[in-house]
Parts: sequence; C-alpha cells; structure tokens
Amino acid sequence: MARMPVNGIRLNVEVSGSGPALTLLHGFTRDAREWEPLLPEWPGFRLVSVDLVGHGRSDAPPDASRYTMAHAADDLAAVLDALGIGSTALLGYSLGGRVALHFALSHQQRLWALVLESASPGIADPAERAARRQSDAELADSILRDGLEAFVDGWQAQPLFASQSRLPAAVLAGERRRRLENSPVGLANSLRGMGAGAQDCLLPRFTELRVPALFVAGALDGRYAALARSMAGEAAGSEHRIIEGAGHTTHLERPREFAAAVGEFLGRHAPQLQDKGLVSK
Repeated sequence: MARMPVNGIRLNVEVSGSGPALTLLHGFTRDAREWEPLLPEWPGFRLVSVDLVGHGRSDAPPDASRYTMAHAADDLAAVLDALGIGSTALLGYSLGGRVALHFALSHQQRLWALVLESASPGIADPAERAARRQSDAELADSILRDGLEAFVDGWQAQPLFASQSRLPAAVLAGERRRRLENSPVGLANSLRGMGAGAQDCLLPRFTELRVPALFVAGALDGRYAALARSMAGEAAGSEHRIIEGAGHTTHLERPREFAAAVGEFLGRHAPQLQDKGLVSK
C-alpha cells in the first residue's frame, strides 16, 4: 500500500507483479481491494489498483469541485507517471468504468487496451440527465444527514444488486463492511461531481477510440448488457462479452468467467504474454 501524492491530494495505490501494466479501477463505494480475489488470475502483468478520490484510503477533499471525471483522468495519468508506466491496459467497473472511458478519450496514447465492466457512456437525454443529477445530489445530502450505515444498507438493497442475493452471507457482509470504511464526505462529493448525472454522454465520441476495447456485462443486468452491446457497436474493432448467470457486479458473481474473458482478451493484445504462454486462451 502506498499513499501517493497526486495533483495536490494523496491516492492509495496498490502495485504487484511484473510485465505489461494492467490498471484496475473499482466501483462507487468500493476501493482497490475489490480486485484482490482476481489478481492471481492475471499472471504476467504489473497490476496497479487505485482507490479513486473520496474512496478507500485515498483523500476525500471537502471541496466538491475536486471530484470530476477530468480530474480523475488526470490523476490516473499522474499515477502512471509516478510509477514510470508509459502504457497500460485499463479495466474499470461501473464508476471506475466511466473514469476509464474518460481516460481513454483524453489520454488514449497511454493505453494498449480498455475493458469496461457494467459501465455507462452517459445519459443521452438532457432532461433525464438533469433529473439524475438532482437525484444524485439528494442522495449525497442523505449520506451526510442520515449517516453512512443507512446509506450503505439502502445502496446494497437496490434492485440493481438483486442477483447478489445468491452469494454467501459472508461475502455480502464483507461488501458491507468495506463500504462502511469510506468517508461520508468522499462518497457524497463523488455523487455530486462524478455521478451519472454529472457526466456528459460520450457515446458520440466512440468513433475516436482506436484502442482495443472489451465491454463486459452480466446477462441478468439487462440495461447494462444492452449498453455493452451498444458501445461495442460504436467503437471500431471492439468486442462485447455477456456473462451468463451474473448481474451488475459480474466480477463478484461469476469471478472465474469474468477473469477468463478479460484474460483471453488481454492475451490477444499483449503479444509478449501470448508468446510466453502466461495468459490462458
């Protein structure tokens, strides 16, 4: 674990392994530990897991203006610079996927592959986006008013995560415990500045993507499965993979299938790994 100075704040960054870089970005309310069970599935990579601003062990600035997708993308570029990484594959889940997409469009020269899991390109309809921004602001207010525990319990009870009910109780308890370790201010400001309502719709810019891209979603999450297909249709040469028996958090609900899909994709775009037989096909 290392708290790294980045653009006036400190971000927690976990690094392991060696080889081509693979950088991992977690979802809202989680942190770099989200990826720990999967790291052994991707040998031959230098694995970089980052706690996004306001999450985990990273700083949670009180100024909500510090929480933007542009800032998050620039912070990630600064992390790579500090680690001496010129080019990386980038895997992002949900919020992390939206950050990864912004990074791909603003720092594409730093990527050799892009994987988005259960991520949205943004809300196209301006009225719907404005309504979502308002609901995100109200949810942020509720975190500070009612406390983190009430928020986390409500967050985990969303229909979006209904398919997780089949997971062992110990896994769900661990998810709750780690979410409760976050800063209330950090989560509230993340909703205000980096929520879906604060993000422009980036789908019209997908023609700019030239990096190999994979869009992953769970078959039980119809909305995001449709988004994965839609995004793959807009980015030339990209692919999508729908994981059966999984909902929104595919990597948690079907970890082996998710890890295999990602590993196979990355193996095809990292010739040095393929030649050495370090990534399974």
